[in-house]
Formats: sequence, structure tokens, C-alpha cells
Amino acid sequence: MPGKSMEVHILGFPIDLGADRRGVDMGPSAMRIADVDQRLERLGYTIVDEGDIPMRNIEEQEEEDSRLKYLSGVVDMSRVLCTRTKRILDDGHFPLILGGDHSMSIGSVAGIAQHCREQGKTLGIIWVDAHADMNTAETTPSGNIHGMPLAVAMGLGHPALTEIGGPDAKVDPRNVALVGLRSIDPGERTLIKELGVAAYTMFDIDRLGMYEIASRVLEDMSRSVDHLHISFDVDSVDPKVASGVGTPVPGGLSYREIHLFMEMVSQIEAFGSLEVAEVNPILDIRNETAELAADVVASSMGKRIL
Repeated sequence: MPGKSMEVHILGFPIDLGADRRGVDMGPSAMRIADVDQRLERLGYTIVDEGDIPMRNIEEQEEEDSRLKYLSGVVDMSRVLCTRTKRILDDGHFPLILGGDHSMSIGSVAGIAQHCREQGKTLGIIWVDAHADMNTAETTPSGNIHGMPLAVAMGLGHPALTEIGGPDAKVDPRNVALVGLRSIDPGERTLIKELGVAAYTMFDIDRLGMYEIASRVLEDMSRSVDHLHISFDVDSVDPKVASGVGTPVPGGLSYREIHLFMEMVSQIEAFGSLEVAEVNPILDIRNETAELAADVVASSMGKRIL
């Protein structure tokens, strides 16, 4: 963990405007109930919980465009998250952002990218997810913005989304890696190939093993980026282990595979921010998914078996 700030700022972002299924707005609360703060304190970190960014309920929002559902609400809240995330980094601290659906990354990545741009740093993103989240209004099968944030981060999509935190792309596709993929839409598949994004499906993980995949991804990131952001969607984990997610897909990462990956992440000097998306307590069993997510966070921050 050399170089990582020992002051972690927890910021809840209980957005559920980006998805059809309700419940992820309670994700930050579920993570707190799972004692994510205490797990990190036991590792020696100082924890500052900044609480949740206030949200207007979905019932108070208008769905203006079926291809970009609740666009104005997502944009407004993403701007707030962008500012808050950047401020945590500017102050020299480590942001741990708890969602919320994965549209949260539009704001968080914008803030991280703005910080990196001002500090002369190169941003890299590892997207741990069953889904690529690389749709646009032209390719989306659902209109749900939680399926678009990685495309937005690379400068693709509606200008109201891509221009949050500045008009430029937030990350170079060459500095992006997707891990755990198993549900990809046709437009996303095309885009992954066109952009040359490093993408590791469950087939790759089955064939090569998580240690090999993690080694490749993290070695590449260590050579090319100064700030590594991890975006962890809990649906990357198999639903037999993590049932409390809005879009479960069978055949995901095992308990040990996700912990191995995050344990290896913790050794990377450039690791500087983390977000957790899509914990849905309504669909969970006794908060087991939030407990898993909190423990995975601890692994990423240095927890070890021995």
C-alpha cells in the first residue's frame, strides 16, 4: 500500500435513476450496516464518512427520452458527485464512493479525471463488471444510463453526459480494462473491438485463471498510468455468492477470484480511488451481498488472510 493516503473519505451516492430495478439507492446504507468503515479502521486507516449526497426520488423526476431515461436528473447529480470526488482527491485523500447504480461513474470518473488533468497524471480504469457499460443512446436496448458510463468516460455519448467535468474524454481507451464480462450487447461488442479496449471475459478467466488475468492487467496499468481507479460492480460476482444485485448474470466471479484480484490491486502504487456499484438490499438475503462487498473493499485496501 505504499503511497496510498491513509485517510479514506466515504461518500454515498444513492442514485437509482440509471436502472429499471429499484433498491440500489439503499446500497450505501447496506454497506455501512456491513461496517465497511470499521473494516478499514482495523487496517489502520482514518475514516471520514461524508454521508450521502441528497437525491430526489425517481417519482419526482421526468423520463424525457426513452433512449436516455432520466437524463437531466442523472446529469444534475453527476455534476455534484464530480465536484465532491475531485475535492477529496485535491485534499490528498482516498475517495471510497458507495452507490447506487453504475451511472454513478459518470460523475465520479469526471471528478477523478479533472483532478488527474490538473495534476498532470494519467488516469487508468479497471471496470470489474458482468457488463461492459459501453452503450450509447444509439445502441442501448433499454435506455438505462447505468449501461453507458464507460462509453461516457471515453468521450462517447450524449454531450450533456460527456461534458461533465470538462469536454474532453476522461480516459484513453488504451488505459481501460474490463474484467469479468459475460453479458455484452452487440453495439458494445463492436465498440470494444474498434477502440481496442482490453476486455477479459469469464471465458478468459476460466481458461487462464484470475491470477494470470490480474497480473496482465495490473502490470499494464503500472507501466502506463499514475492514478488507477477501480469501478467494482458487485454483479461481477456470481449471483450464488452475491444475490443482492439488480442485474444478476449466472457464471460470475467466485468469492476467491474477486478477493484475489482486489488483494493484488492493493499492491499497486497508483491505486487512488474506488467505487462500489449496484448493491441492492431489496434483492439480498440478510445483507450478505453488502457484507461481501465490504470485505472485498477491505481486500483492496490491504486486508490479508495472514
